[in-house]
Amino acid sequence: MSPRAAPPRFGPLQLALAAAGTAAATLDLCMDGWVAAEYARRGHPGWAALSLSLLAAASAAAQACSWLWLRSDPPALRPAVPVALLAALHLLQLGFFFRCLHALKVGWRVCWAKAEDEDEQRHMAFLSHDISMLRLFETFLENTPQLTLLLYIILRTNKAELSQGLGMGTAFLCVSWSLLDYHQSLRSFLQDKYELSLGSSIIYFLWNLFLICPRILVVALFALLWPYGVAVHFPLVWLAMFLWVSLQGTDFMESPGPEQLYRAVVAVILYFSWFNVAQGRTLYRSIIYHGFILVDSTLLALAWLWGRAPSEEHSYLLPVVSAALPCYLLGLGLRVTYYKWLHPNVQVQQEGRCDEVDATGGSEEVEFRSFLEPDLVNRRMQWLAQTHFALSPPALQHFLNGAAAV
Repeated sequence: MSPRAAPPRFGPLQLALAAAGTAAATLDLCMDGWVAAEYARRGHPGWAALSLSLLAAASAAAQACSWLWLRSDPPALRPAVPVALLAALHLLQLGFFFRCLHALKVGWRVCWAKAEDEDEQRHMAFLSHDISMLRLFETFLENTPQLTLLLYIILRTNKAELSQGLGMGTAFLCVSWSLLDYHQSLRSFLQDKYELSLGSSIIYFLWNLFLICPRILVVALFALLWPYGVAVHFPLVWLAMFLWVSLQGTDFMESPGPEQLYRAVVAVILYFSWFNVAQGRTLYRSIIYHGFILVDSTLLALAWLWGRAPSEEHSYLLPVVSAALPCYLLGLGLRVTYYKWLHPNVQVQQEGRCDEVDATGGSEEVEFRSFLEPDLVNRRMQWLAQTHFALSPPALQHFLNGAAAV
């Protein structure tokens, strides 16, 4: 039996990035509050209420996921604080920030106090992965709807305040960055992996940005003419995505009820961006998804072009809308470029091995790092490993038990 793989080292650079991520989440929350306060101050209480409602709904869903995960985690992985205090923090919508601060405390201990303690390294890897997922969930539940609302208000008033401009900038960066951070977090589970290079990370960041921007633009334009039409369009598309996710048979949470919450969150993500939820090759599912989003977005743009009144006020939007389709196609092209030439899997295949995260090709066994002791494994990590890395049963057993595959 081969020895258990060592976890990836968590050093000062990773600690600095974790601190920056926590600071960015705090800044984003402050920006959302500032924007809502500006709406109320300028006599638009409805916009302020809608902005705060989106923030509250996103936070509630993320806090619910965080609490459910904590309750299902092995006791050794839970923070050493009373359960009642953890529950109170989540009810006060502070659970995610508590996780971030707890991870920074563990990270500091890993970097300076017990740098060679592999158990602490494994614990830190586990904490970082959960935080990455929660950040992704909250970003798509809150930032993308807020972006759509911000763009709608800017287009309707035909002017942009400083708070709105800063809010849009930070939100766009948070959305694309959360996808890149999540992708890198998943890659940390691969044994003998190739890290994403700077060029690969930039392309990954850009293709997500170029795919998300046109989607938000056309939804905002559609809302500009038919504000209540979005209240019909979003639930219909969300329901279609929810059914699609359900048909793929996800098994992420510990029980059927929370699993529906997970599927509902993923359906919101899919309204704006691709997100893999099933094991196996994603090529055909990706084609179906992007084809659907492209058709849906095109119909929204055509509806705006058909229903708009000719005026000089929004004449600048015509070239913007005309550029939306090339932007989306550019995003698809960058995605193909990434997986064809820049994905670390290309280097691994040249050495005769397989290294997949999105399960886009190949069926060879993948080697994984065993981050945790056998008694500290939870079903959440097991399901993520099966879904994103296309684990064969022996490799899965190796991953779970920290031993060589039999």
